[in-house]
Amino acid sequence: MSFKSLLSHYNCPSCFTLNIPLWVLLLLFSCSSENNEVANEGKRPNIIYIMADDHTSQAFGVYGSRLAGLNPTPTLDSLAKSGMLFENCFVNNSICVPSRAAVLTGQRAQTNGVLDLEGSLPPEKQFLPMELKKLGYQTAIIGKWHLKEEPASFDYYKVLNQQGTYFDPVFRIQGKGAWPSNEVQYEGHSSDVITDQVINWFEKERVEDKPFFLMYHFKAPHDDFENAPRYEGFLEDVFIPEPESLYDNGSNGSVATRGKRDSLTRYIGSSVSHRNLIRNQAMNIWQGPNYKNYRNAEDILPNELVKWEMDEEEKKYTSEVYQSYLKKYLRCVKGIDDNMKRFLAYLKTNGLLENTIIVYTSDQGFMLGEHDYIDKRWMYEESLRMPFFIRFPEKIEANTRTDAIINNTDFAPTLIELAGGTKPDYMQGKSFKAILETNEEPDDWPKSSYYRYWMHLAHRHGNPAHFGIRTKQYKLIFYYGKYWVDTDKPEAEWNKSSWGNDFTTHTPVAWEFYDLEKDPQEMNNRYADPEYKETIAQLKEELKRSRVELNETDQNYPHIQKVIDEHWND
Repeated sequence: MSFKSLLSHYNCPSCFTLNIPLWVLLLLFSCSSENNEVANEGKRPNIIYIMADDHTSQAFGVYGSRLAGLNPTPTLDSLAKSGMLFENCFVNNSICVPSRAAVLTGQRAQTNGVLDLEGSLPPEKQFLPMELKKLGYQTAIIGKWHLKEEPASFDYYKVLNQQGTYFDPVFRIQGKGAWPSNEVQYEGHSSDVITDQVINWFEKERVEDKPFFLMYHFKAPHDDFENAPRYEGFLEDVFIPEPESLYDNGSNGSVATRGKRDSLTRYIGSSVSHRNLIRNQAMNIWQGPNYKNYRNAEDILPNELVKWEMDEEEKKYTSEVYQSYLKKYLRCVKGIDDNMKRFLAYLKTNGLLENTIIVYTSDQGFMLGEHDYIDKRWMYEESLRMPFFIRFPEKIEANTRTDAIINNTDFAPTLIELAGGTKPDYMQGKSFKAILETNEEPDDWPKSSYYRYWMHLAHRHGNPAHFGIRTKQYKLIFYYGKYWVDTDKPEAEWNKSSWGNDFTTHTPVAWEFYDLEKDPQEMNNRYADPEYKETIAQLKEELKRSRVELNETDQNYPHIQKVIDEHWND
């Protein structure tokens, strides 16, 4: 009750019968009002950050891809429509560990020190939970962690052992002994078990009078896909729409990804078809006709390194593999969507939906046969784009979308500011809180996002190292074709122990440029087109500026910088 209302109330005749002095009433109501204001100002929103592994934007209905008609994510689509969806959310490096480090630190790879899958994130760099704890939050992480060191900056953790398994997963649990021996195994499919443990945290660990920050991380749908048995019949008799580029890649790529006269296509980019002799999806699921499991460049005979062309028999076989590949993947996605339905129902029943920020995203995109590629790593759209939507009824209008460019280093600053804090100076990302609250992109908002993939030809996927810049309309990529070396001993053993590389070799250097407005499927590399000469020059300047601003230059890697300098103006 306001002061004015109190006086009005006190002046009514019936109030005089209370025989209470006016100054006492004024004091009581004044204290009550002040306490309410403090309580309202201090009532911070709960935050639930949900992240799947490799859940690409093509595998949602709400992103309108070729798979939308299959209705793969009805629950997640509904969640997206209850808040704001980002159409241009991009990962800084499309591989699990660096992406997760970027989310937790708000920093780029060379600043947080996590460049590749060998990276780790010590407790003193687990910045996001640290900052939220300063604001009074109880913090927890449950599910996939993958950053090697103990997530000790969280108040509570129950995380998978490294990558984790799809069935009967082992968790490392805070309070169950010393890391990494604090392991407990649970029965069931990982998506179900992780959700069970999240609900268990709410029931047994959550502190009622504190706001909470929970990171809820699925293993699914990371390859090799293993769905819960109850989904074996899902999409069984349905033909999954196939990308045209699965069979005809047009003018996508360059000499860096295809070689002269397509001579590198037999081992660059793991494939759905038999094209890639080192790693293809057929190897992952069955030993089909003409199956060969090559592991090293020396195993590939020179006469096999010829231009890859699909005949009708190969197209039929590739389609069979693709249908199996997508159905396994989408069955894992279905498991996530159903568990999200269960979890959201729990939140609603317990009155936790309204003052809670809910984020859903993935750690990167994923290739679902586009350009005959599987896995991620590429700067091509399907791998680069992260799904991202966020619900917060108090601040974010429902059923809104934005094409503002964000990347995963922006997540931490944004969540900190939504919680009532201030973005720390050490974070390189930018808060997009204003975009969420106004659905307007500020005039000074970044017009591009920088990308860098370091792991040259790693894990038998055969992706050349590269970096580049993505604007709303254009994409410029530079493949520098150099592997990791000891700069003092150029011929020394180069590959890091976990990379599993098969080719200790350089690959050709090349640029690629795509006009995404005219060519959204990236089927035509226009780098050599005179029409785009000025645009490409401007993008190179933007790329150079971004690398300096973000501490992403190659001053510490002179063998790479030498290649950049020699080929910058090619």
